[in-house]
Amino acid sequence: MSLKKRVFKNGIASIFQKGVRVLEQLFLVPFFISSWGAAYYGEWLTLTIIPTVIGFSDLGFGTAAANSFVLSYASGDKQKAANISKTGMFIITLMIGVAMLVSILTIFVLNYFDVFEKSLINKTDAIIAVSILILARLLNFYSQLFQAYYRSAQKAAMSMNLLSIYAALNLGAGLLVLVLGYGVVEFALSQLLVVSVFNLYYWIKGKQVLGLFNDFSGTRDKLVQKEITRKGLGYLMSPVWQAIYFQGTTFIVRIVLGPEAVAIFNTVRTLSRSLNQLFFMVKAAIFPELQFEIGKQNWDTAKKIYRMAMLTVFSMSFLGFIFLAIFGLWFYNIWTQNELEVSQTIWLLFISGMLFNALWWTTEMIFGAVNQPKKMALYGIGVSIVSVLLTYILSHQFGLTGAAIGAVSLDIILVFLVIPSGCKLMGMSPKELVVHGVDDFRVIFKNLRLKINNLKA
Repeated sequence: MSLKKRVFKNGIASIFQKGVRVLEQLFLVPFFISSWGAAYYGEWLTLTIIPTVIGFSDLGFGTAAANSFVLSYASGDKQKAANISKTGMFIITLMIGVAMLVSILTIFVLNYFDVFEKSLINKTDAIIAVSILILARLLNFYSQLFQAYYRSAQKAAMSMNLLSIYAALNLGAGLLVLVLGYGVVEFALSQLLVVSVFNLYYWIKGKQVLGLFNDFSGTRDKLVQKEITRKGLGYLMSPVWQAIYFQGTTFIVRIVLGPEAVAIFNTVRTLSRSLNQLFFMVKAAIFPELQFEIGKQNWDTAKKIYRMAMLTVFSMSFLGFIFLAIFGLWFYNIWTQNELEVSQTIWLLFISGMLFNALWWTTEMIFGAVNQPKKMALYGIGVSIVSVLLTYILSHQFGLTGAAIGAVSLDIILVFLVIPSGCKLMGMSPKELVVHGVDDFRVIFKNLRLKINNLKA
C-alpha cells in the first residue's frame, strides 16, 4: 500500500476514533444521572479522580518502549525489537504492580481518615469499585507497546479502529450496567472485563499482524531496560509541564483578577482551542508513517511527510483563525448565554495562539518519532514556568488582556525553540523547511489546477 493511502486510512481512522471518544465522554452522562441521581453521580466522579488521573498517562514507560520498538524494527534490527518488547512488558508490569500498591496505600489512608464515610456511596462499595477501576486503568498501560506492533507492520489504521471498538465496547458495557439498574461495583467490573478481554485480543492480533515473534524470541536486556526507563521519565514530563501551564495560569488569574475573570479566561481559552482537535487528528494520521520512515533511514521521505504535515496544519489553523475571528465571539456569547463579556482584543489574542500552537505542536511529534523526549520536556517545563510568571506580571498591569498575552506567550516562545530543534533532528534547517514547504505548496496547487481543468474538459 502506498504512503498516501496509508496516511489517508490513518486519517479516516483518527476521525472515527475521535468521534467515538467524544461520544464516550458525553453519551453516558444522562444515563448516570437518571439511573443514580445527580448527587450520587457527583460523588462517583469525585471518587474516580485517582483512576481518571492514572488513565491520562502510562507513566511514560509504555511510550518509550513503543517508540524504541518501532525504530529498531523499521531499521531492520528485529532481534533488538523483540528484546525491547520483552523488556518493555517487564517494565510495564512492574510499574502496574508499583502503581497498584501505591493506590491501595492511598485508599487505606483515605479510609483511615474516614473520607469514604462522608460519601453518599456505601463505603465498602466505594472502596471495591475504585480499586477495580484503578486496576482497569493500569491495564491500559500495555496498549502503547501493543500499538507499536501495528505501527511497525504499517497497520496504524487497524490499530486505531480496534481502539475505537474498545471505546465503543466500554460505552456499551457501561450503558448496560446503568440500564439494568446496577451500582458502582458492577460498573467498575464491566470496565475491567472489557479492558482485560480487549487487551488480550489486541496483543495477540498485533503479534499476528507483525509476525516478528514467529522467528525471534526476545530476552530481557538490562541496557534496553535502562534506556526505556530514562526515556520514560522524559515522556512523563509532558503531562507535568502541561499541568503547570494550564492549572498555573488559571490559578494566577484567580488570585489576581478574581473568580469571574477565571470563568472568562478558561471559557475563552477552551473555545479558542476547539479547532485544535483537527490538528491532533492530522498528527495521529502522520506520526506512524513519519516514525517508520525515520526508522528505515528514509530521511527524504520523512522530511516530506513532516513538511506536508506542517503545511496542512498551518493552512487549517489559518482558515480556523479567520473563521473564529469572524464568528467566534458570536458563538461564544450564545454558548455562555451572554453572561460573560469578552473584548475583541482578548478574543483575537487567544485565537492568534492557535496559529503558533499549530506549528510547534506539529513539530513536537518529531521528538517522539526519534524517541528523544528529554529536550521537549525541558522546553515545556521552562516555558510553562515563564508563561505563568508573565501571566502574573501582566495580569497586574493590564488585567485580562495581560493574562491573555501571558497565556499565548507559551505558544509563541515554543515556536522559536521547538521548530529549530525539531528541524535539526530531521537533518534540515528552518530555512529549508520554509523553502521546500513553498515548493510543496506550488506542486499541490499545480496538481489541483490540472485536475480542475481535466474535470472542466
